[in-house]
Amino acid sequence: MSTTVSSSRPGNPQPGNAGKDAAAATVSAKPVGWKTPVFLAAFALIALVFFGLLAPNQTASFGISTGSDFFQLPAIQVNAFAGGLVLSILLLGLAAYAIYLKTRDKPVPGWLTVAFIVLFVAAFLIWVVGGARTPSISLAGLIAGSVTLAVPLVFGSLSGVLCERVGVVNIAIEGQLLGGAFTAAIVASITQSPFVGLLAAAVAGAVVSMVLALFSIKYLVNQIIVGVVLNVLVSGVTGFLFSTVMQANKAQFNSPPGLDIIEIPILSSIPVIGPILFRQSLVGYLMYIAVFVVWVGLFKTRWGLRVRAVGEHPQAADTLGINVNATRFWNVTLGGAVAGIGGSFFTLVAIDSFTKEISGGRGFIALAALIFGRWNPIGAFFAALLFGFADNLQSIVTIIGTPVPSQFMAMLPYLVTVLAVAGLVGKSRGPAASGIPYVKG
Repeated sequence: MSTTVSSSRPGNPQPGNAGKDAAAATVSAKPVGWKTPVFLAAFALIALVFFGLLAPNQTASFGISTGSDFFQLPAIQVNAFAGGLVLSILLLGLAAYAIYLKTRDKPVPGWLTVAFIVLFVAAFLIWVVGGARTPSISLAGLIAGSVTLAVPLVFGSLSGVLCERVGVVNIAIEGQLLGGAFTAAIVASITQSPFVGLLAAAVAGAVVSMVLALFSIKYLVNQIIVGVVLNVLVSGVTGFLFSTVMQANKAQFNSPPGLDIIEIPILSSIPVIGPILFRQSLVGYLMYIAVFVVWVGLFKTRWGLRVRAVGEHPQAADTLGINVNATRFWNVTLGGAVAGIGGSFFTLVAIDSFTKEISGGRGFIALAALIFGRWNPIGAFFAALLFGFADNLQSIVTIIGTPVPSQFMAMLPYLVTVLAVAGLVGKSRGPAASGIPYVKG
């Protein structure tokens, strides 16, 4: 937010006009807009109509525990009509409070928007499950599956954070994920070691990023164009090698051993959080470590301060003795290695072989999660979980026979992202120098 100071007249103030001059020197702030209150009110009315008044009069059941949990918790039983109506009224109350704040020229606090989203998702779940042929789902399984599906998205979004925080737009996340998946499959198949395949995936992602860094930093080629070209190039190369090498000898080149699920005794049996935190593959545990390390590195270390300085004001960073282009180059390379590890999830954890376009556009979803998360590792992590949640929910509601079309479920996370980027959860601004090449001198 920019501020401007205006005075009633230039020059030095006269002694008798000191009070007037002080009053005339005002700081004008950007006025609070109606965008967020209007959005909240619109969605609250939608919730009232569909999730409340038109909700089925059927009980929705949400299981909390699984058979392997250390202790069992009873399922949550909610009448779809009553539960949806109550949550809709709460949503209307939050929207009304947002409108009240606007009338007082006060911004909508972040907690209100988060609470609104949580309540809206809860009302939507009750409505979907309550209208299904089998009105029962495992909430624990839904959340755990969402986290699993979000693993490559989290690594991809972290790659974007590392690149854009230093001033380079990383459109090539899709290519980095795909290159990591292919390399992990073929190297693990040859060596019969998933750990070697995991390391090879990181190297492959780093190589793709080095090409991005070389052309965008050294030769000043448009970063968006380089990223798009790299995505097409990696897709073509991996598709060609899959057809000519992997399919010709699948046993030798496309049968990688997988990474086993590692369960931490006792902790993995805690309901809900046990499978999420303590029943993961090696890549899953690395995901949590990566989010924490990147966040600490960017905001709590000297290295992170230098990185953010390069991304925000490279000229100022250069005057302080920071090698701007070298910092950018190695940060982009590190981001590619992170994305490559995420790509290994497809072939070492999710399935046991590589197929064409196995990443399925998740690199672009990771880019959306990066924007949704406001270029923050933790924000990008939760944004990626949203996509994983919608993806898993789409599969589950199809199984239980809900009348909601699966195409709508597939569309939902993209719609949420568009609304978020449009300003529903506040203005989203990337690093000031992102996408702008730096030439010294």
